[in-house]
Amino acid sequence: MLCLKGNFEKLYKLYYPKMFAFAQNYVPANEDAENIVQDVFLILWERKDEIEISFTLTTYLFTLVKNRCLNFLRHKLIEEEYNSQMKEELRFKLYALETFDYSYQSEEELQEIIRRALDTLPERCCEVFIKSRIEGLKYKEISDELGISVNTVENQMVTALKKLRVALKDYLPLLLFLVN
Repeated sequence: MLCLKGNFEKLYKLYYPKMFAFAQNYVPANEDAENIVQDVFLILWERKDEIEISFTLTTYLFTLVKNRCLNFLRHKLIEEEYNSQMKEELRFKLYALETFDYSYQSEEELQEIIRRALDTLPERCCEVFIKSRIEGLKYKEISDELGISVNTVENQMVTALKKLRVALKDYLPLLLFLVN
């Protein structure tokens, strides 16, 4: 068993360059690799009195750095997916606003556009949407009233919003008004 008490500075000087070089191979920026390795050594420092290593310190450190790199890369992938979705959403909103023409004759005309869009929805989907967005019921209340699960209500709302987004693509501000 290896005890870390008293040897920390020596271990840091010996292993930091190796762990940093290892992390650099897997994360995109040197600062990220540096942060990962510093986090690993911080964990060692904070737990130096508790940690007892039953195998080689090199193996232990490489495992810690590897796991931190994996977590970092997984997080980056999630961020990239989110950013990609956000970019697409922003493009959609930009297009909708650029093409939006707010020269309607009356509120009745606006209501007719929305009614026609609602008519394109399947019956249950439309019913759930109206209860949620127009009547202001919560998903649980809709679920109880219609005798369906909350999950079904959520799925129906997702479907309704997707279909309305397509049907009202040229009227995005109207859709935003409907869903807020």
